[in-house]
Amino acid sequence: MTRADALGFLLAAVLLAEWLIFDLSLWGILIPVALFLALLLDGIFRPASPWLMPVITRGSGTTPHISLTFDDGPDPEVTPQVLDALKAAGAKASFFCIGKKLEAYPGIAKRIYEEGHELCNHSYAHSRTLNFALEAAMQAEIQKGENAVKAVTGREQSPLYRPPVGLKSPPLARVVNRLGIKVVAWSLHAHDTGSAKADQISSGVLDRIRSGDIVVMHDGHDLDGKSRPEAAHAVSKILQGLGDKGLKSVTVSELLKSG
Repeated sequence: MTRADALGFLLAAVLLAEWLIFDLSLWGILIPVALFLALLLDGIFRPASPWLMPVITRGSGTTPHISLTFDDGPDPEVTPQVLDALKAAGAKASFFCIGKKLEAYPGIAKRIYEEGHELCNHSYAHSRTLNFALEAAMQAEIQKGENAVKAVTGREQSPLYRPPVGLKSPPLARVVNRLGIKVVAWSLHAHDTGSAKADQISSGVLDRIRSGDIVVMHDGHDLDGKSRPEAAHAVSKILQGLGDKGLKSVTVSELLKSG
């Protein structure tokens, strides 16, 4: 049973107990239903919320490590710049890639993996409405993205998964539980998806970062024909600032082991 299903059963049990022991009143119904809806909505819309399923948001913070993670790539212009910056700093990162983009840019995908970074699953097509899909369709989309990652790495182990836009749902909880997938969110958002420039992005990250943080950035864009170049320009500044703070970027898997 998933946490999402447990919430539903708990609500039903509370209402049944009230009906058997007391006469159900309007408030006796509204209060548990309102609490259930609050937890459900928090679980859906807050990426780090644990109510529907276990979610990884950060490392232990006991070592001077953080993890830079990059979503929505690979991108033919931006991702190589990000990789160059990471290589120059001797840093590692985790790339939550869109499956169809891995297939479109196999050379970049191969470079990410061969340079010691972690390839992770960000679904196959990154539909912004995937979270509202039926369970079978969601599982097919996740597995197709997973297969695109495995085609590059040659590894059978399921890669870490980050749902599009960070949204979650009870159907996703069941798929994750069935497939044994680890879901990764973040503890710090770089705010690099809007109009912010590189200096703003880097200073925003460096002002807030601490040991154990998982930082979400974007080396790609889920919409065809669009890109996010400022994120690439910000990476070098962030890596330099991390060095000044005595922090090092490692992959998410390494971050979790280091604690």
